Amino acid sequence: MYTSTFIFATKQYDDEFHRLNDEIAERARRIPGFLGEEAWENPETGLHSEVYYWESLESLHELIGMDTHRVAKGAHEQWLGPYRVVIGQVLSEYGQKGLAIEHAPLPVPGA
Repeated sequence: MYTSTFIFATKQYDDEFHRLNDEIAERARRIPGFLGEEAWENPETGLHSEVYYWESLESLHELIGMDTHRVAKGAHEQWLGPYRVVIGQVLSEYGQKGLAIEHAPLPVPGA
């Protein structure tokens, strides 16, 4: 399993931001190999974090290569302050499986 974590400070969002963000999220959730996502905010620092979980690097690269993702990335300074992206490989997972995971795909029958 792989993760893509996007940590950022926010500025003012507008309609174009919401349109692009919603489209990217909707399309990402349909990529084969998408496993779910979670989001966190730190009210003390104002930072926001979104973590997407992927079955493979190929699945993650499909998101990175998405046309709307490239458009949003090119205009990020309109909506975001400083940011950091962390790509990781998950070696193990403990505790309650699925805790805080949103938009996880439904299991495939017979899989």
